[in-house]
Amino acid sequence: MKILLIGYGKMGKTIEQIAVKRGHEIVGKIDVGDSLTQFDKQADVAIEFTQPEAAIQNLKTCFEKNIPVVCGTTGWRQHQVEVESYCKEKNGTLLWSSNFSLGVNLFFKLNEYLAKMMNRYTQYEVSIDETHHTQKKDAPSGTAITLAEGVLANLTRKKKWVSGANDNPESLVINSFRVDPAPGTHTIKYHSVVDDIEITHTAHSREGFALGAVMVAEWLKGKNGIFSMDDFLQL
Repeated sequence: MKILLIGYGKMGKTIEQIAVKRGHEIVGKIDVGDSLTQFDKQADVAIEFTQPEAAIQNLKTCFEKNIPVVCGTTGWRQHQVEVESYCKEKNGTLLWSSNFSLGVNLFFKLNEYLAKMMNRYTQYEVSIDETHHTQKKDAPSGTAITLAEGVLANLTRKKKWVSGANDNPESLVINSFRVDPAPGTHTIKYHSVVDDIEITHTAHSREGFALGAVMVAEWLKGKNGIFSMDDFLQL
């Protein structure tokens, strides 16, 4: 498979190593300062890990070039409707996820199931903690927001998520911490006077995210439309 890498930082380099080991060819590497619009080779799929301010145009350019794109950039979801509409207009292909790790996606489902169970036990207050390295610019993380959405969909006493301390009982608080080294840790805590219930996912390296992105790219090749990790994992 011919892969175009959009973003050649630490994640892009890890994706490259894994893709090559799995027998794929890297036909382009678009780094900061490079022009995606000038890319004129054939690619079966693009894998995009950049910054929020660059991702939207990168995705649109892939749709225009008829290159299916796997996107792991977070922090731009307020433009998701716009991007997906453009994807449909250009008959493009997109799979975006806040996290491509198999373990994290199983964790998403565990979080939803736990929230559903806790819905009747109003004595428990829920919050989310997320910790990443200091180079991560967006906060809360995309993974934390996905976890928050999973709680909100199943815990009726919470109406919205907020970043940082908040006294509104209908708000789900997400606490963000930036320390090095920290590939990513997410904890959902249900606190009561008598006990706490916590579930935690801790990433040990970028390899889990990178491998997942490559596997998704393999699956996405030849498909058309807008997909999610649930489609890929058949969850």
